[in-house]
Amino acid sequence: MKHVQPIRDKNKIYKMKKILRSKSYRNYFLFVMGINSGLRISDMLKLKVIDVKDKTHITINEKKTGKLKRFKINISLQGEISEYIWNKNDYDYLFPSKKSVGKEPIKRVQAYYILNQAARQLGLHEIGTHTLRKTFGYHFYQETKDVALLQTIFNHSAPSMTLRYIGINQDIIDSAIDDFCL
Repeated sequence: MKHVQPIRDKNKIYKMKKILRSKSYRNYFLFVMGINSGLRISDMLKLKVIDVKDKTHITINEKKTGKLKRFKINISLQGEISEYIWNKNDYDYLFPSKKSVGKEPIKRVQAYYILNQAARQLGLHEIGTHTLRKTFGYHFYQETKDVALLQTIFNHSAPSMTLRYIGINQDIIDSAIDDFCL
């Protein structure tokens, strides 16, 4: 599995949204949901309309850990959800596969393809499904500087793991190298 990065530049996030929205509302919403919730793609893809409709929190059993997770839906995402689901049935998947006519969600591989296709148009590399979660974490940390809270949100065992995961350690290394000269 290749190592992926967060999208650090907010302007690139905006452009990514624009590209995805021009192709498909579902694909746009996948990106928006991911970067605003920090959920793993495996947990997002199994969500149905009923799981988010008129809710202030998303409650799931995490596929990877098996643990119960309750995550606050921010005001902006609540608005995006309301707009996205307005004509959907309660038991529809949020991210339905076009092949199964909504009876199944898209697969992780399809989500990867969707994100990479848009990223290539922007000249972004090292993009994958974890990019959504990492982008959430990176910008949450940049705004709050609270690694302990982010560690709890991500259910990581150590702050160093969280900083490495969101690319902060790499940023520090890159900056040190930029400033280093013999």
